Amino acid sequence: MRPELSTSEDGVAYRDLNGNGRMDPYEDPRLPVEERVEDLLGRLSLEEKVGLMFQTVIEAGADGIVLEHPGNISKSPTSTVVLEKHLNHFNVHALDDPRMAARWSNALQALAERTPHGIPVTVSTDPRHAFIENVGVSFSAGAFSQWPEPLGLAALRDADAVRRFADIARQEYVAVGIRAALHPTLDLATEPRWARQAGTFGQDPDLVTELGVAYLKGFQGDSLGSDSVACTSKHFPGGGPQKDGEDAHFPYGREQVYPGGRFADHLKPFPPIIEAGTAGIMPYYGMPVDLVVDGVEIEPIGFGYNKQVVTGLLREKLGYDGVVVTDWELVNDNHVGDQVLPARAWGVEHLDPHGRMELILEAGADQFGGEECVEILLDLVAQGRVTEARIDESARRILAVKFRLGLFENPYVDEHEAVAVVGRDDFRDEGHAAQARSVTVLQNGAPAGARPAGATVTCAEATVPLRDGLSVYVENVSPEAAARLGSVVERPEDADVAVVRLTAPFDPRSDLFLESWFHQGSLDFPPGLVARLERIAAQCPLVVDVVLDRPAVLTPLLPVATTVVASYGTSDAALVDALRGVVTPVGRLPFDLPRSMDQVRAHGEDVPGYDDPLFPFGHGLTV
Repeated sequence: MRPELSTSEDGVAYRDLNGNGRMDPYEDPRLPVEERVEDLLGRLSLEEKVGLMFQTVIEAGADGIVLEHPGNISKSPTSTVVLEKHLNHFNVHALDDPRMAARWSNALQALAERTPHGIPVTVSTDPRHAFIENVGVSFSAGAFSQWPEPLGLAALRDADAVRRFADIARQEYVAVGIRAALHPTLDLATEPRWARQAGTFGQDPDLVTELGVAYLKGFQGDSLGSDSVACTSKHFPGGGPQKDGEDAHFPYGREQVYPGGRFADHLKPFPPIIEAGTAGIMPYYGMPVDLVVDGVEIEPIGFGYNKQVVTGLLREKLGYDGVVVTDWELVNDNHVGDQVLPARAWGVEHLDPHGRMELILEAGADQFGGEECVEILLDLVAQGRVTEARIDESARRILAVKFRLGLFENPYVDEHEAVAVVGRDDFRDEGHAAQARSVTVLQNGAPAGARPAGATVTCAEATVPLRDGLSVYVENVSPEAAARLGSVVERPEDADVAVVRLTAPFDPRSDLFLESWFHQGSLDFPPGLVARLERIAAQCPLVVDVVLDRPAVLTPLLPVATTVVASYGTSDAALVDALRGVVTPVGRLPFDLPRSMDQVRAHGEDVPGYDDPLFPFGHGLTV
């Protein structure tokens, strides 16, 4: 779909976005971004400026139409938020096939043309190229090419591979009209119980920095342009060291702690990502406890509310002048069905929504994530508590990104191109290979009870690469993939080898909205599972794959399984390719694996790694 163009008196093609029959400076593609921003800013009503400062969830309607009623999570009909509330930044959730996704994007942009100045919509997304389906943080790939979670990309130890992934993801996003990414996640995976480690690049600040910059460059390029996806890097100033590993989405996880004094490690990826040109930065929900930076105690309130952190550290000390987007729903509680998720107003719970919004703006943020309550901000201006000059400051930054992305020239996409690009065969093949390569061989043929390091091969049938012609017993492996391992049998006693896939342990929770999606709590496997694996291993050699969306205590598995591998977002088919050596697994651990939960509980949440891990960061056997 192509936009309708007009021609100026001097022959320049432009979009007459405000319908006045002439090319105004903000519509002139020849002018510098700064000049276009100032011209448009001077034309906007207060209501239009305020609308720029909200980014909320949007859901696509069926068959590529906009959704004109509240959705599962979205609160209002699309026309209400676009035409009445003047919002033009939306975080899209589930998308249909590529053609329908592109059609919906175009319908949304056509709706935006009906606003007074025709400001195009910026559609953002959480990661959607891997496996984890969690409406709070990421989506499984669906029609897009499928890759390992970022932990698996980190296991590859290959910045060029990460940039290649990000460039492919960029092409697929752009094809369906997604022009903003609410990632990369630069948090350090130093607290093994934390639920969000799968989206990180592991525990090491240097590796996280290197891969984070490569990821950013793959999405944005060397500078923002018409083919870029603008990244919001997160979570400033490092969201990993959660007290007891509890996530800050929830009231019991609001505290971020630094018992090891390692704040500098968690901050380390952000100066290079700023230098590389990240379009946005998102502070985390957490409130720092007993944190002292440069001799000054940091106020124990959520980072999104914290002026010392957003203005003092990010803007003034690190020199960042891009868009700061808050994490989702700092202002209002979210009610979905019969569940509630309290506003993440950690440390300022006593403030009403007006007070929370005022404090966020004082801290230095530009945009309210997950909110559409424009009436609160308009009321704050009417009361004199927020000045229009402060609104202009944020609107300027936000508009500049839209102009640099070329959205004012053409926000539309081609349905046929979307079908051709999204999930392209070569993209899928590269994703499949990355999944298989990221598999990490932790123990390969070690005798029962032996330590993994330097163990000798004793059970050839269960060492990687597995030989052809085996009789195989499988659990949690699809029939199609299992058939490629050998002759599938129903009982371990009839098998040459057993292959069992496990997920890392967690404690199920489901009281608060989103809670059931987050894997939190103990890293110990239940004793009944270990006993059942022992029974299998008594009949035939055992190969175990553990899907590590966060670390697990693998200690009880080592005496039972002949071979233990780890994966971080790998299909059954890709795992089989790794086990058979069709694709050589080269993954190396992106974090230490602890020996026990006692070791975890005694460990400082902010400290990368252990003195004596079961398997150290970087471990991975060559096969």
